[in-house]
Parts: sequence; C-alpha cells; structure tokens
Amino acid sequence: MTTTVWQKLMRTKAADAESGSGHGGHGELGRSLNLFSLVMLGVGATIGTGIFFAMAEAVPKAGPAVIWSFILAGVAAALTALCYAELASSIPASGSAYSYTYVTIGEFAAYIVGACLLLEYALAASATSIGWSEYLNNFLTNATGWSIPEALRSPMLVRGDAGMEIHAGHINLPPIILVTMCCLLLLRGARESAAINAIMVMIKISILLFFSAVALAAFKSSNFVPFNPFGLSGTDVAGNKVGIVAAAGTIFFSFIGLDTVATAGAEVKNPKRNVPLGIILALVIVVAAYIIVCVAAMGAQPASAFKDQEAGLAVILQNVLHARWPAVLLSAGAVISVFSVTLVTIYGQTRILFAIGRDGLIPKAFHSVNSHTLAPMFNTLVVCVLVGLVGGFVDSGYLWDMVSMGTLVAFSLVSVGVIVMRYKAPNLERGFKLPFGPWPIPLLSVAVCMFIVKDLPTETYRVFFIWMAVALLGYFAYGIRNSKLGQLKLAKQRNNRP
Repeated sequence: MTTTVWQKLMRTKAADAESGSGHGGHGELGRSLNLFSLVMLGVGATIGTGIFFAMAEAVPKAGPAVIWSFILAGVAAALTALCYAELASSIPASGSAYSYTYVTIGEFAAYIVGACLLLEYALAASATSIGWSEYLNNFLTNATGWSIPEALRSPMLVRGDAGMEIHAGHINLPPIILVTMCCLLLLRGARESAAINAIMVMIKISILLFFSAVALAAFKSSNFVPFNPFGLSGTDVAGNKVGIVAAAGTIFFSFIGLDTVATAGAEVKNPKRNVPLGIILALVIVVAAYIIVCVAAMGAQPASAFKDQEAGLAVILQNVLHARWPAVLLSAGAVISVFSVTLVTIYGQTRILFAIGRDGLIPKAFHSVNSHTLAPMFNTLVVCVLVGLVGGFVDSGYLWDMVSMGTLVAFSLVSVGVIVMRYKAPNLERGFKLPFGPWPIPLLSVAVCMFIVKDLPTETYRVFFIWMAVALLGYFAYGIRNSKLGQLKLAKQRNNRP
C-alpha cells in the first residue's frame, strides 16, 4: 500500500514513544534534574529579559500602561502554561512543544513548531547576550571608570530611523564572550549547568527585590499621567504599531522560559509530576516579579525617560540615590542574571535540536551525545556559534519581536494539541488535567496569543515567513524522506505483505 503525501504529513507518534526516552542510555539524555532545579531553569530563562531590557522597547509603545501589557502577556502565558502542564504530564519528552505536536497533530505541524522554537530560542539567546553587553559596560564604567570602546560594544547592523544601517568595523564583543562561556559550561552537562543556574537565579531575585525597594521609595504618582496615551491598539505618526497590545507583543518573548522547562522533560526525575508543577511554579514567580519591578520602575521615572535607555534599571537607581554604588550593584546583578538567561535559553535550543534529530527530520549528528557528560556536544557547538555571530553583529532591535512571533505561534499549537490529545487518547494517564474540560482554556489561550500576534510589526511577519519558507524547503528536501517514524511504518507495511 502506497503512503500518500498527506498521510506522511499527518503521521503521529505514540505518547509512550516520547515518554520512554531519557534514561541516559546510548544516544539518550540522563535524568538528573529535580523539581527545584526545574523551577530555577524556568525562572532563570524568564526573569531578566523582560525587565532588564524590554522596558526600553515596550514603555515607548504603551507608556505607563505597559503594566497592563505585562499583565496581558502574563495571562496569555498562564493559559498556555496550563496547556503545557497537561501535555507535559502525559508526554515528558525533551522537545517540548515540538514533541507534543508530533504526538497530537502530526509530523508536519511538529516540524513547523520546531522551526518556530529554533527561531525563538536562537534569537532570544542572541538578544539577551546583547543586553548583557550594555550592563557589563555600565558595571565597568561605574566600578572602574573605564568603558568598553564603542567599536567593540556596538553591532555592525544597526536599526536606524531610516532602516538598516551598516557600521563598518564595529563588533559587539561581549556577547561573543558570554556565549563562549555558556558553551563551555553546557558542554560539562545538564546537572552542573543547572546547579550554577540556580545560584545565579537566587542572586538575580535578590537584586530585583533590592531595586524594587529603592525605586518604590522614590515613587511618584505623576509619572503615571497620562496613564494610557496610545490606547489598546493603534499607530504613531511614523506608522509604527503602539498601544498595550503592541507592547505586550514585544514583552511576550520573555515568557520563553516556560517552554524551556518543558524542553527538560527527558532529563527530569519523575517528569509526570515535576514538569507540570515546575511550569506552574516558575510562572507564578515570574509574573509576580515582573509586575512588582515594572510598577517600581514606572513610579521612579517618567515614561519618556525609558526610550533608548541603556542599562535602564541601573540608571534609575543611580538617579534615585545620586550615588554610583547602587548602579554598580544592580549592574553586577544584571551581568549574572543575563548570563543565567542566555545559558538556559541555549540549553533549551540544544534539547529541541536533539529531539528533532532523534526523529530523523534533521541530520543524525544532532542526536549524538557525549558518552561521559551525556551532553549533546554537536548541538551545543553549532548553536553557540550561530548565537554568538548574531549577538556580535546584529542590533537587538531586530530580534525582540521575532522571538515573540515564534513563541506565540508555538504556544498556540500546544494549546490546540491539548484538545486533540483529549479526543485521541482519552484514557492516557495524565498527572495534571485542565479544569473546565478540554475546550475553554486552550481556545482562550489561542485567542489571546493571536490577539497579541496581530499587533507585531509588518517587518516581523516578513522575516517570519521567509524563515518558514526555508524550513519548508528543509522538510521536503530532507525531513519527509528521512523521518524515522516514516521508515518504521514503511518497514511494518513491508513485513505485513503476503
């Protein structure tokens, strides 16, 4: 019997085929992470980007109403987190949304989700490494009086008012150094990386609590007037999208850490309990921290001061206390914090590549692991080279919205996957089940994600569709012919012939 192209696109894996991986055998990852390590991975990959950098991009779009943007993004993330929790409790695999979609919807949709995840993780890691450069320079300037030369801390490709500008001879060196350090650490294995990440997360939370206490002491209600200058959605005089929804789209990339928790499914002890619990606990900590710091920052300075403000939180502390030491302290905390974000984001990228390589949709080298550390060395090296190059040569202004686009599309398909899985496998063992049945929360999650997507810039759509075209070319040129699931089904058909 000949398999049609449609059947190939829609072929799905069994849930137990996914959950069976991760015992540390040949070519597999080892289960070395507990619940605390998992929560710290989620918090480490999330807290930092939205607070330390994105406010400079988001506040000019929404003004003080950016607080509602954080809440809107948090609501969308919470709805999706519940969907992730149900799927993670029944399909504890290393590929997160990719693996869930493979089991629920089919191979082709899974490949598209995988492409979205690769886009969001790679660009998120590059963008955060660029922000690290800003805080490192602020720390060095305030602590020693020496600053990194402009030509060594600014990219070649810059987003100007008239479009892309090329600054010949410029390179943003700190991101390349940061990514190299992350690479060396990740090559040592997941357990060591998780332990160091947990320490950095605790330092990060302490620094943000210190900032909030100082900034709230200088709180001025006048900084919130006018509170919502651009409304829910609209455009400015230059035609750029502004408003609460547009700012939420810029911020949403910072919730990528929730997906990172799911990427660790094959390396977690008792994954059916710990992965959904880790996702929910990480979300609660992240949303609370974001709202507290956002309110404190907005109360400490006018909204107009956030535009193009480098190392914004450190500058706020310096202005409030009229002293350098708080800025030095916060910049040092941000340097540690963003190291944590970049580390965990690269970790998530390598695990998604591992899952796609395991299924044969990309070359098998991406499924190889080191026999001693059980770390996917080839993945780690490839990802770090690409992330380092983007971080060193591209302006972060090009990256934030692209990360949000990939995240929102992937989150939407995960939510759809919950509905499909409830009907495909109603008796599957689930460690966590959505309240109110399989329809309300997933549909609301998709609706909120699409509501945010509609206000992303036109340029973001253009780049996203180009990337999707490249991904489709890769699937039909390589993936569809080398799919291990397809080869397995073909072998079964041959064996069943009379």
